[in-house]
Amino acid sequence: MSDHARLLAERRVLILAPTGRDGLLTRDVLADSGVRTAVCQDLGELVAHMDVGAGALLVSEEALANDAHVRYLGERLDRQEPWSDLPILLLTVPGADSPVARMAVRHLGNVTLIERPVRVASLLAAARTALRARERQFLAREHLREIDHVASALGESEGRLKALFANAAVGIAEVTSDGRFALVNDALCELLGEPREALVGLPIARMAHAEDQAEVAGVIERLRAREMEVYSGERRFVRRGGATIWVKLSMSLARESREVRGVAVIEDVTERRNAEEELRESDRRKDEFLAVLAHELRNPLAPIRNSLHVLRMSESPGSEKLVGMMERQVQHMVRLVDDLLEISRISRGKIELKRERADLVAILRGSIDTSRPLIDAAHHTLEANLPPAGELVVEADVVRLSQVFSNLLNNSAKYTPPGGLIRIGVEASGGMATVRVSDNGEGIEASMLNRVFNMFTQINTGTRAQGGLGIGLTLARTLVHLHGGSIEAFSEGLDRGCEIAVKLPLAEQQAVVAAPAGPAVSRDRPLARQRVLVVDDNQDAADSLGMLLQFLGAEVEVAHGGREALEAMHAFKPAVVLLDLGMPNMDGLEVARRVREDPELRGATLVALTGWGQNEDRRRTGEAGFDYHLVKPADVRTLQSIIAVAPPGGSITRH
Repeated sequence: MSDHARLLAERRVLILAPTGRDGLLTRDVLADSGVRTAVCQDLGELVAHMDVGAGALLVSEEALANDAHVRYLGERLDRQEPWSDLPILLLTVPGADSPVARMAVRHLGNVTLIERPVRVASLLAAARTALRARERQFLAREHLREIDHVASALGESEGRLKALFANAAVGIAEVTSDGRFALVNDALCELLGEPREALVGLPIARMAHAEDQAEVAGVIERLRAREMEVYSGERRFVRRGGATIWVKLSMSLARESREVRGVAVIEDVTERRNAEEELRESDRRKDEFLAVLAHELRNPLAPIRNSLHVLRMSESPGSEKLVGMMERQVQHMVRLVDDLLEISRISRGKIELKRERADLVAILRGSIDTSRPLIDAAHHTLEANLPPAGELVVEADVVRLSQVFSNLLNNSAKYTPPGGLIRIGVEASGGMATVRVSDNGEGIEASMLNRVFNMFTQINTGTRAQGGLGIGLTLARTLVHLHGGSIEAFSEGLDRGCEIAVKLPLAEQQAVVAAPAGPAVSRDRPLARQRVLVVDDNQDAADSLGMLLQFLGAEVEVAHGGREALEAMHAFKPAVVLLDLGMPNMDGLEVARRVREDPELRGATLVALTGWGQNEDRRRTGEAGFDYHLVKPADVRTLQSIIAVAPPGGSITRH
């Protein structure tokens, strides 16, 4: 039966009269007033219609011929659902109550007695009253069904939640307002190594490491005070047996009527924390390795460079070309070592810019001078379109910015065929300066344009590839970003050249600092016979540097150890001491400390000349009393300048 048909059946009045004619007459009376009816021939048919649906029964006393009929109908009515109480209108004979009427009242429940003869209006009123009562029962049925549906859904949801709670892979607990475990799942018991009965009622903070207990307790108090809605953090917990584990603790509290309850999710992150610590340790070892590598690489480079300078100044016939080639290769090695250390420091966030107002044009001209040997060696033409000095001012670390543009010019020189054209220019607009370095070299494939600034990416690996580590542009990008600028590469493809554009914010034009430019190395500028002591346990490095300084006019003594250096200083009385740090028996730091403590020696200018060049190394040499810290192989022009200005009897302390 359809829902509509059932709905109509449940609104009918079922009529059971002593004769068929009485039933039809009653049906017609009710039908005229819009009451739906069904006439039944006997009690069996009445019960059958009741099973389909009924709004009320209209039964004459004569139709219930005996007690058995009343009991039969009563039994069927007893099978009604709890919400149902079917109204019965019983038409009785006039006079005193008959035994059938009395029995019907006792056994049939919701019975209304209507004495005949009955007026039509009274019959209609009674029928409508019964149907309205039945309609309220149907509404109650629908409410009960809705309640049952909600209860069923809640039961299913609760079942799913219980299953999730019990079978979750992470520890979950219901917590009380004061932070005690109320319910715990199996995963939490396993995580903490405690049985359920030991955890329930225990404060969460009690399971934390002694050093973290106050923090966990404070979190719970802030949650209770509604100073925070949710907490998530990593803390140490202690398992049964004393083992410490790292957990991610997530907690929230919610007020339910008058009770505050919450949930805590506790996840073991020990393995991840250990892996992170191993990565940090590995990174630290890598940095130490790079520092040692740079130191060890710089040590042999120092005597090679010194020897090359000596060869150049000795004016040996036919040596100029050979010396130039060797100098370029040594300089290339020096740049590789410096780039290795720079990229290591940048990756650890150790780079600190020393900003000052500087003339951008002067910086660019200094970078051109630095890259000029490489450009000239390839017979390139360099066109510089630069405005007058002082027009473009930037807040910059002059050394770092010079490093950026030197890298770009060097790349153009390396990846442009001999006799190529390199351009560098700058323009200003909207408070930004844009420096463009372009060439007509090999260019960059379109697929590489977005990758050229990635670490260890080679711009080109073709016939013009000249090695390198693939970190120069990475270094340039990082330094430009630290200055608040941007860098971008452009190329129309292979063999179509390349352009790198660097944008930097301009500063207000005030007094500026010029880009550093050391004096040129000159055989014609003797060092006025300044007394210089060279100290290095690497005999080749010490002897070659001593020979170079002698060519430059200095009076030189060489020592190969710390104690020997102190003895030589007392006898030789040098104005300048070039001192290596990593020496056996007595290192350079200890030598410097003893020199500064000795009234006869403390006036000497101390120069740390070492393969160690990180910030921490510079801090240590400064504390030990050094005036300068130079990294091997030191630039001879810088050495010449320091020695030339050093007072014969006093230290000037620069670092």
